[in-house]
Formats: sequence, C-alpha cells, structure tokens
Amino acid sequence: MNEITTHVLDTALGMPAARVAVRLERQEGEVWVALSASKTDSDGRCSGLAQEATAGVYRLIFETGAYFQAMGRKSIYPEIAITFTTSGEAHYHLPLLLTDNSYTTYRGS
Repeated sequence: MNEITTHVLDTALGMPAARVAVRLERQEGEVWVALSASKTDSDGRCSGLAQEATAGVYRLIFETGAYFQAMGRKSIYPEIAITFTTSGEAHYHLPLLLTDNSYTTYRGS
C-alpha cells in the first residue's frame, strides 16, 4: 500500500487537533499539483489523502492559522508545509506535533 496519511496533535493542550485543513500536493517539474484536500477528524487524523502514491516529491500543507484563530489563540505559523519524498512502495504517515509557536514532524507507522 502506497498510502499517505497524517494526524495533528496539539501538544500545548495534550490532545488531537480537530478540523485542521490539510492539502496534499505533488511536485511535477517546477509546479506543485493539488491532489487532495481534507480536514482532520475529531481524533486529529486525516486519512485517504493518497491511496496509491507513486514515487516522487510531495508536500502536506496544514492551515494552522485558521485552526488557532478558531481556538481563540495566536500563532506565528499561518500554515505549515512538510515536503517529503516517497519511494512509491510504502505507507507514509507524517504526523504534525503542534503548539502555538513550534512544531515538529516525523515519519510514523
């Protein structure tokens, strides 16, 4: 399975970040092509962004500014982009750990 998934955890609150808009794009030459868009569910998960991702360069874009605004909080990050490469032969799960003024990511399982 060559799936791309993500989830967002609001580590300042110690809970999943629900309703974060997420876009998946693929680089084709010098252009980024939109593949899908979704929002995280109540568990902070966003699956089904790509079911059969081929080898290439992709990016996930998280609309974090709107999330923080809806929560009545301020952040220095209006959006966060994670750019990564895939082999086209494995599941890529890329979580985002988020606070108002910092973030980190990793390749999960």
